[in-house]
Amino acid sequence: MDGMLFTPAMTLISVTTVIPYFLAQLGASTFQIALVVSVTFICNFAGQPFFGFVATHSRVMNRTFGKILLLQRSIFIVFVLSIPFFSGAGPVLVWVFLFCWGLFNFFVGAYGVFYTPLMLTLLPPDKRGTTRGMGNAVGSCLGLGAAALIPVLLGRVSFPVNYTLIFSLGCLFLITDAMVFLFMRQHENVTPNVSMSIVQYLQEMPFSIRTNAPFRAMILTSMFLVVANSLLPYYTLYAIRVFKATESHLAIIAALAVLSNAAGYMLFGTIVDRLGPKKILIFVALIIISAGALALFTKSLVMLFVAWVLANLGNTGYSLTVSILLGAVSPSAKLPVYVGVQTTISLALSSAVLLLLAPVMESTGFMLLFAAVFACGLFSLLINLFVLQKQLAHIAIKG
Repeated sequence: MDGMLFTPAMTLISVTTVIPYFLAQLGASTFQIALVVSVTFICNFAGQPFFGFVATHSRVMNRTFGKILLLQRSIFIVFVLSIPFFSGAGPVLVWVFLFCWGLFNFFVGAYGVFYTPLMLTLLPPDKRGTTRGMGNAVGSCLGLGAAALIPVLLGRVSFPVNYTLIFSLGCLFLITDAMVFLFMRQHENVTPNVSMSIVQYLQEMPFSIRTNAPFRAMILTSMFLVVANSLLPYYTLYAIRVFKATESHLAIIAALAVLSNAAGYMLFGTIVDRLGPKKILIFVALIIISAGALALFTKSLVMLFVAWVLANLGNTGYSLTVSILLGAVSPSAKLPVYVGVQTTISLALSSAVLLLLAPVMESTGFMLLFAAVFACGLFSLLINLFVLQKQLAHIAIKG
């Protein structure tokens, strides 16, 4: 149900398609659009210690998580409903959005530290990929309908009511999703988390890296993939700035993202259950390398669409695999800490790259972007082949 509801919601509130187009219409600069993704990561990073502390003290995690989600999404819909009141001042609305988006993403710091332990607890090892993959694939099909609705609302409803409607519908899906977590059945944790204060949680983070070599290798491999995936919104901005993409093109971009995600969830969900997660990140790196190379050398909008599909496939494969692999290399009683470490390092690096890349692209163009995507995929592949695989060889995990 989570995959079915969350995917169409984030198609409508998409940081890679709708939000960049929304901000571009408000006259936002490249730096401000880059700041959207950076704020996503920075605020997620800021929320990690607090929600990690909450997770380590939670005995019935789904109820705590559901309450956090309900609060987050209720706050955001208040902003969405206030958009018409700020519509006369585009620059002000840009900064109001950035503030509210930051607040929204502070709560995103709870996602990994709650979701991954819940998934590993509730789903047996041979069902994790398939169950999540099929749920997200169905959600992607619903997202395709949401994507088709976007150009209709943008074209037929005047600004800013069109975006208010789009974001409100996304919030409706998100609030329903929060209720699913709130009312799902779960007994108290069979293996309770080690309770920690915020200070203890922060102290445990560097300790987990120093003492766990497979976990350390996994972080090195995954952080470059996270950076490459964080650059997805720039593909849309590239299409707008260079190819003068219209609302119709935006609909195609959104639809291709949904279709590639649906295919990726079904494909990688099946593969990870049959082969295990060890080798999947290799395929993800190869896909991202292909996306970066294709976008780097193409001068065609159609070929950019192909690169976009590959980039989304890589993102899907990573999101399905990394949480399962985290469960294999992490002590179950300290899983919220390990999830927090992996997320924190990846997000910190992504934020730095985004903030550094935005002003450079203003003067040099978008080729640096796709060179960065290619390089990230290549570094991840090399670290995986020569470091991660050796570390995982001694772990009893399928694949």
